[in-house]
Amino acid sequence: MSVLLKILQVILALSVLILFHELGHFLWAKLFKIRVEKFFLFFDVNGVKLFSTRMAWFRKLVPSARNWETEYGIGWLPLGGYCKIAGMIDESMDTEALRQPPQPWEFRTKPAWQRLVVMSGGVLNNFLLAIGLFIAILAIWGEVYLPNNSPVYVNELGREMGFRTGDIILKYDDYVPTDFLNLQADLARRQVKKATVLRGTDTLDIYIDQSLMNRVLNTPGMLDVALPFVVDSVMATSPNAGAGLVRGDRIVGVAGERTLYLQDAREVFARHRGEQIALEVLREADTLQIPVQIDSAGMLGVFTQNPDMEYRRYSLLQAIPAGCRMTWSQVKGYVQDLRLVATPSTGAYKSVGSFVAIGQVFPSSWNWHQFLYILALLSIMLGVMNLLPVPALDGGHIVFCLYEIFTGRRPSDRFLAVAQVIGMFLLVLLMFLAFGNDIARLIH
Repeated sequence: MSVLLKILQVILALSVLILFHELGHFLWAKLFKIRVEKFFLFFDVNGVKLFSTRMAWFRKLVPSARNWETEYGIGWLPLGGYCKIAGMIDESMDTEALRQPPQPWEFRTKPAWQRLVVMSGGVLNNFLLAIGLFIAILAIWGEVYLPNNSPVYVNELGREMGFRTGDIILKYDDYVPTDFLNLQADLARRQVKKATVLRGTDTLDIYIDQSLMNRVLNTPGMLDVALPFVVDSVMATSPNAGAGLVRGDRIVGVAGERTLYLQDAREVFARHRGEQIALEVLREADTLQIPVQIDSAGMLGVFTQNPDMEYRRYSLLQAIPAGCRMTWSQVKGYVQDLRLVATPSTGAYKSVGSFVAIGQVFPSSWNWHQFLYILALLSIMLGVMNLLPVPALDGGHIVFCLYEIFTGRRPSDRFLAVAQVIGMFLLVLLMFLAFGNDIARLIH
């Protein structure tokens, strides 16, 4: 059931993103009186359509559809969508119409600045959608984040790079991180050369070995939050319901081993499954020894206190600038991610994924907050990707329009057609990379 829900969320998210993106091209084309021949969600490869406003049954139901110059429909291949604009070389590669005399309602007869606006409309819509979603999220749910004032709990890679459990990260080069949950992402995105940390009472500089950066991208939990093991409550079904543990107890030792953090205690519990052991507990000024039973899963059966998260509430007016700032921050972060992907030595290309990877991001149960947040991130990703100067993407068309505006020379239709083919070939290679990575991750 959870897999089906993930699939439905992916389809719904992609449908919304495609429609908003293509609507940007559509509306600007209509504004400049350019004819739009087709507006499709998904691709109707070989003319196979799940729905079309030119189907006989629809025209009987809506007789006025016979006079619509645009065919609206749904294709069968859910890998995108398109808005076919008359007189434009696009992914349909329909060059036959370009051999006919230019018409005033065609894309090719319009001024370069109008064509530039039409091609920018999809990306603009993606960013506007993200802004709108972030505004809604902040106005409805507010913002929860973990300030960067907590010590880190490091794994083997973190120790190899020079970090130690208990360090508080103060700076990355000259950048001061504020959100703890982004520490590992910032380390990779900024390709940090030097990290400044507080270790006990000393301030130290850690020089980052750049050859390890590719492992940072593929090793989750390298800089986790070091959680003190403080009891919040004991489960009613726990074998330790009557053991004497109370709210606020801090466990600092398990079975004679020193455990300053929750992660340390979990490792010891796992080695004592099904056994009775003693806990060293700090309760106010007292240190107690409390015998407890570890269950067969290596669990104590208590709820622990969470780190001190900060919560910000926003009115609608406050959410508007905050939503714009959040969108810009995510755009900058994704651009940094693309820079890493384009640098083979980082190994970031291994993280490129397709619809399978996207599906794994969505929760297994419906959650409006998470769905809208992921939708906003995907909208930013789609917008930034389409700005890449690849001929088959909007960015390629934008580059050609800018070239014409600044030089006064327009690329020939033959050049545009060849560039479109090259761009589509590059996109196919990227798609193979994405699916290959997904398959490798599933096998792994």
